[in-house]
Amino acid sequence: MARIVVKVGSSSLSSAVGGLDGDRVDALVDTLAAGRARGDEIVLVSSGAIAAGLAPLGLVRRPRDLAMQQAAASVGQGALIARYAERFAGHGLVVGQVLLTADDVTRRSHYRNAYQTFARLLELGVVPVVNENDTVATSEIRFGDNDRLAALVSHLVHADLLVLLSDVDGLYDGDPGRQHARIVSDVHGEDDIAALDIIGPSESAIGTGGMVTKIEAARIATGAGIPVVLTSASQAAAALEGTPIGTRFHPTGRRRPTRLLWLAHASNTMGGVHLDAGAVRALTVRKASLLPAGITEVTGSFAAGDPVDLIGPDGVVIARGIVNYDSTELPSLIGRTTHDLAAELGAEYEREVVHRDDLMLI
Repeated sequence: MARIVVKVGSSSLSSAVGGLDGDRVDALVDTLAAGRARGDEIVLVSSGAIAAGLAPLGLVRRPRDLAMQQAAASVGQGALIARYAERFAGHGLVVGQVLLTADDVTRRSHYRNAYQTFARLLELGVVPVVNENDTVATSEIRFGDNDRLAALVSHLVHADLLVLLSDVDGLYDGDPGRQHARIVSDVHGEDDIAALDIIGPSESAIGTGGMVTKIEAARIATGAGIPVVLTSASQAAAALEGTPIGTRFHPTGRRRPTRLLWLAHASNTMGGVHLDAGAVRALTVRKASLLPAGITEVTGSFAAGDPVDLIGPDGVVIARGIVNYDSTELPSLIGRTTHDLAAELGAEYEREVVHRDDLMLI
């Protein structure tokens, strides 16, 4: 049995005129239900709410206006989940709608709650259907969010595989519309994609993603030890059955504690802590914690427990970490040893600014 996260984009679920294509939705559900019948656990990350709301509102293209996008999402999300619920019910399966915003994967308390929700849904045999909460999102409605979200969800649920379904059947070494473009069957790391002519954002009237966002999602997942298959929605069945299809991105890293992936890919940092060269070496070479003695400057406004950027002398962010001090008290500690601080201010000041267990190198 495998736990598989499947992400499908709007263009794979919509008709040429912009509405939700019921036949495409049904075909996808039948494929996922077959996976469940084999014993796999399935989490579906589905775009399509805005696309599903276009036809009822008389729109022919995805609107650019944020308020209109949210209106379309509000109308379309109900239609989308209703279609999923009806079709999955035909296979004896129950779906659970999970709508997420950036807050749900940037705040640790929300992140833990999301994990617990997914764990219970899967324990109950429910198929979670995940989408960004477009109705209330603000800047989160932007290019490629659901690709990135799918990668984060994959780590969150401890998935064995992430399948990205697109309107192309894999990653090509050039524009797939050109005659001599060839599919790249395996990607083992950055060297395999460095020289490729990657197609940028989708110009579809419905979708917002593109190959760039698929690759970024693959980086996040494979960096956490999760393999990724990129292929077309029409080849979803083969991908779930393990048939070599599309492009397979092989793991480049190992599974990490959830909070570390959260730090690297999901967190919005609240400020910056600038380091001298010695502190950079301590963090990157000796894998040490950050102490006040290695700090040269503090920027931004943050509280203890917030994520911050750790910045080297050249201005480059080298890591992110959970800070143990407020931005208002940290400047008075700059350049001082923890021993001296403890002697002058008390034992509570003999603590790290960022503990190595709460730090992620970028």
